[in-house]
Order: sequence, then structure tokens, then C-alpha cells
Amino acid sequence: MSERSAVSGVDVKVLVTGASGYVGGRLVPRLVDAGHDVRVLVRRPWRVSDAPWAPNVEVIEGDLVDRAAVDRAVDGIEVVYYLVHGMASGGDFEDGELAAARNVAEASAAAGVRRIVYLGGLHPVSGPLSRHLRSRVAVGEVLLASGVPTIVLQAGVVIGSGSTSFEMIRHLTEVLPYMPAPRWVRSFIQPIAVRDVLHYLLGSLEVPAVVNRAFDIGGPDVLRYGQLMNGYAVEAGLPQRPIAALPVLTPWLAAQWVNLVTPVPRRLAIPIIESLQFDCVMHEHDIDDVIGPPAGGLTPYRRAVRLALARERAGQVETSWRDGDVPGAPSDPLPSDPDWAGTRVYLDLREQRSSAPAVDLWRVIEGVGGERGWYSFPPAWAVRGWIDRATGGVGLRRGRRDPDQLRVGDALDFWRVEALERGVSLRLRAEMKVPGRAWLEMEARSEPPGSRYRQRAVFFPKGLAGRLYWWAVLPFHAVIFAGMANRITAEAEALARANGQAGSSGPSADRVHRRGADAETPRTGLA
Repeated sequence: MSERSAVSGVDVKVLVTGASGYVGGRLVPRLVDAGHDVRVLVRRPWRVSDAPWAPNVEVIEGDLVDRAAVDRAVDGIEVVYYLVHGMASGGDFEDGELAAARNVAEASAAAGVRRIVYLGGLHPVSGPLSRHLRSRVAVGEVLLASGVPTIVLQAGVVIGSGSTSFEMIRHLTEVLPYMPAPRWVRSFIQPIAVRDVLHYLLGSLEVPAVVNRAFDIGGPDVLRYGQLMNGYAVEAGLPQRPIAALPVLTPWLAAQWVNLVTPVPRRLAIPIIESLQFDCVMHEHDIDDVIGPPAGGLTPYRRAVRLALARERAGQVETSWRDGDVPGAPSDPLPSDPDWAGTRVYLDLREQRSSAPAVDLWRVIEGVGGERGWYSFPPAWAVRGWIDRATGGVGLRRGRRDPDQLRVGDALDFWRVEALERGVSLRLRAEMKVPGRAWLEMEARSEPPGSRYRQRAVFFPKGLAGRLYWWAVLPFHAVIFAGMANRITAEAEALARANGQAGSSGPSADRVHRRGADAETPRTGLA
């Protein structure tokens, strides 16, 4: 390795943007463990409030397109990690990405930041690029021209538990015994393990200040995309799949196919597939002279798959593509008192006694969704999930990060964990396509000798369409929501009996109570 920088072995004041994302959420705890002073800039602080590293970092609320927020975030900072991109954004995202990059570039220069580190994408050195690759290149150029020494790390397909690319490869391979595929299955790819990406990001802290350029980074293997899928098949114990490249599948059509057979929604599949039209391989290895490879060497593709599978099977996925924002989904939290929110509110409230102690009831509540489902009328949930997928939403197949435990900010099928009081209450915010805003709350309250389960669905309709939607689905609520209350309390009682704790093995004495479904709330002078 070349000459080390002045910050080697010294605690550094670091700002991480994109801390709620896949790579940023893994980089932050490693920076903290290395003893650095870490600040994160996030649009919605509640999204990281339950992260294990949250108590050890400074959280600044703001958006990169807000110059005042960026100025606050970079004040006193030595190194800025720029780990955001608009891959999931719709519309004219390129202008927004450039505006954000200019804000960071100008604010960093004004604040005396010593280094910017940007994670971009591998791309051909000449010829046309997809919109998202073109945008990443443009962002890198803005940061390199900032006057602040900048390192742009250009990575291709990132392989790790929970990464978007890994999920696409895994589901395409597992679902299809025969793969009719677009021509991009013959494109050359140089995948890189997420652990190696983190190695280069951390190593960028020690690069001399004179370095201001882009570097290609990648793993030791160069493979066709079809070989990535069959490499996964070998590690997963599956037969290798025959693959036929078809010239008729456009990126848009291929994205619909990916949307159908994988949990990755169209909004993510389209930019990935557009980028796969090109060979994305390293054109230079100059990074070896600046940041050496990991001590054990770079991770081969199949070993990266093996490690990712082991993490997923053990339920130890640190971060996931599911953690990303859903464009168009509501971001405002549920008002503390929806009845006084100044608009029409539809409510479905159900309560039920259980002979199980509250601790067992909570275990069932925290375990809902994903592979366990929603304890009520699975066909209805499945149909709603398919409708959401068909309209470009995330659907039910997004699943959950951990099979047993939730954190604030976790994705849970087509919900997002908005609030969590462990052992007591869980609040989910809907991210499915719906004409309005919706939440689902579940609580476990101790009422010796057992407990009480409380469940509340809250819906703020948007216009006439929202009102018609509520009344259209109202007949199903008696089946779905009542069934949830019955099955969740029954499951808790079965769990308690298995533990020898239940006071009664019979049905709950106190049956479901339901409050009126429609509440017209008074309008106040508050917006």
C-alpha cells in the first residue's frame, strides 16, 4: 500500500449519508466499532431509532436537496460518505441526484471537509449508458470537481444477504427450472461481496489527501449473468438451470417478469435490468496501489453466495434491500390521536382476552408476517399482495428481515414498522398501493391471570376513491381482522400451554368487541 494518510489510526469525525440503506446500514456500526465519531443524515430519524448502533451516533434530520440541512450535517466533519442514489426513484430523478450532489460538494468545501467517499457503479468506459448508470457517473464527476479530495468507488453487482442483486439471482434461480431470459444473461459481470465493498469504504479513510479520482472495484471472478444464476444453484443444492437468451424481451418486459417471480418490485428491477444491458467489469486495478485487498483476499463469487445463504438461513440478515424507501408511500407517522387529526378517519378496533401471559402474546405479535403469514384468511392476503405487485407495489413477498424480531424501520411484507414498544405494542404503516394512508396497531397488555389483545386498523382516505375503497373492503374486515384477533390469541395460548403457563386451555371468555367503523373527526385550526 502507498503512503498512509494523516488520519491513519486516529479517530475521525465522519458523516454517513444513506445510513438507513443497505450498505450505509452496515458501514455505520463498523465505523463506530473502529472508534470513529459518527454522524448520520437521514430524512426520517425514526427509521434508524431502533438500529443497534443508534445510541452511539449523532442523528441529523434532513434531506440532501436541502442545503441548510446539509450545512448542519457537514459542520465539523472530516470525511463524508455519500451512499445515496435514486435507483428506486421514479420520474426525473437525475436532476434531483445532481442537485443533492452539488449541495454536498459545495457544503463540504465550505466546511473544510478533508475527504468525500462515494460509492458509484461499474460501467463501460465508452458508449451509451442506462439512466441510472449515467446518473451515478454524473454524481461522481460533481463530487470529484468539488475541490474536496474525493474517492469514487465504482462497484458492480453486490452480493450479500439481503442485497437486491442477490435476491434477484436467488429467486430467478429457485423459481424457474428453465430460464427463458433476455440477452443480458450473456453480459459479463464482475460481482463483489458486500464485505469487500465495506473493506474499501473503510480503507478510504486512510488514503492520502492528494488522491482525487475514481477507482473500479470488484471481486476475483468475471462471469456472465447466467453463470451467476447457476453458481447460485450449485451453492443452494439445486440443479443447474438451462438458460435460453431471447432477443425479444425488452428491459421493461424483463422487469415485469422479475416482478412476477421475485420479491423485487418493478421500481428496483427496471434500473438493475437496464444496467445489465452492458458489460460491467473492472477496466483498471489501480485500487490495489491505494487500498490493498482484504487480509484473506477478495471473496470469490460462490463463497459470497455461500456466506449470504448461511446468514439468511440463520436469520442474521444485517440490512436488506427491503429497508429502502418506497416511492409514493406515505411517510408521515400516525397522529397520536387520529380522532383529532382534522379529517375523516375510518377505524376498526378489536379487543380480546387471552389466557396466555402477555409475554407469549407478544411473541406471536412480533412474529407476524413473512413466512408465518397474518393468521387470517390467507387467500385474501395473497390476493391483496398480488394486486399490489401488479400495480407496481412491493406486495407481500418482501417478507421480513428477521423471522422473530422486529426493529423500527423494518419492512414487513407491505408494511413498515413505524413504532415498537417491545413486549407491549407494534405499529405498522402501510406501503401498499392504497388511496389514502393506513396503519395497523397490535398490543399485548397484561391482565392477570392472562392478557388482553388489542388490534386497531386506522385509515385516512384520500378523496372519494379512498372512501369507496374503505366501504368496498369493509365486508372482508369481519373475516380478516376478527380472524386475526382470534388466531393470534389462540396461537399465544398454544404457546403458553407448550410452556406450561396458560391458565386455561379453553376458548377465551371475553370475545371480540368491535367499535364503530366510521368516525367523522372535527376539523381544527391546525393544518
